[in-house]
Amino acid sequence: MSDDRSGDEPPRSVLVTGASTFLGGYLVARLAANPDIERVVAVDSRVPTKNLMRRMGRADFLRLDIRRPTIAKAIANFDVDTVVHAAPSIMDNVEHSAAIKELNVVGTMQVCAACQRSPSVKRLVLRSSAMVYGAGPSDPGFFSEGTPARKEPRRGYGRDLIDMEGYARGLSRRRQDIGVSILRFQSILGPRIRTRMSSYLSLPVVPTAFGRQARLQFLHEEDALAALEHSTLHPRPGTFNVAGDGVVTMSQSVYRAGHLKLPVPGSLISPLVGVLQNGRLPGMRSEHTPYLAYGRVLDTTRMRTDLGFEPRYSSLATLDDFIARGKTEPVISADTWRGLEHQAVAAATRLQ
Repeated sequence: MSDDRSGDEPPRSVLVTGASTFLGGYLVARLAANPDIERVVAVDSRVPTKNLMRRMGRADFLRLDIRRPTIAKAIANFDVDTVVHAAPSIMDNVEHSAAIKELNVVGTMQVCAACQRSPSVKRLVLRSSAMVYGAGPSDPGFFSEGTPARKEPRRGYGRDLIDMEGYARGLSRRRQDIGVSILRFQSILGPRIRTRMSSYLSLPVVPTAFGRQARLQFLHEEDALAALEHSTLHPRPGTFNVAGDGVVTMSQSVYRAGHLKLPVPGSLISPLVGVLQNGRLPGMRSEHTPYLAYGRVLDTTRMRTDLGFEPRYSSLATLDDFIARGKTEPVISADTWRGLEHQAVAAATRLQ
């Protein structure tokens, strides 16, 4: 994807898919509040909550299924020049199923096909995820955008992402006048959004991989929204890792929340999470175990130099804000942990 399609002129008419989701809906609200954008079109097969609908303000809401050709009619009727595809379900709070795969893969195929046929569309922003890289013991210290996964996902959300990004790149090749931006988000945390990772870290007792120390990065919900907004207003074609600075270990993540680790064999993590959540959310599946055991860290150089985006929150600050303002309750208070840390340091000093 060459940089001659970036363009700095502001979008005139923007269509956002996934308007009933946190990222899609609040992005619509931000864009609708921008007086430089003439029209904002919000699309989803589900009606957003009343609170979210109020926040969307002047945006036009269309209840339609992106898996159907009607998405092309919407683009044509509103003379859309920028499409933000935020609808893909990416390991949020729903179990992966045939219906989810169809929404992700067939929906993205229809969106890209509609963009290709439309003479008005000049930009596509695709919400993707770092899950496309997979996870494993032989992974590099940092994944750059050009680094292939050590073990390509063959099923689940990871497989969906590979197919979705493939359709977006195919659009870029067939319509070289359309700038395509693919944002690979790291694990999103925040006080409002609900994801599998937020549910996992909210468990009072957190099953972790025995003998492993996963290296994690986080992306704050506000930075995820800001990155989508930035890419809409200041498009730069290409693929970009998006994550907060720094690395946080799994132990740090659990202990800072005031929770307890339960080291178990990797094969037991998924069923244990399901039991401990008591059916409130789908448990972690076996495909997620490598990530919980080894983690995944992204190189975000291109995010800063080429995309021109800088997150406000580091990975650690994201975790702390999630703990401070989210719904997780500590089992052991921060003061208790600090006391234990001081005791450990003092004991280590006496032994030297």
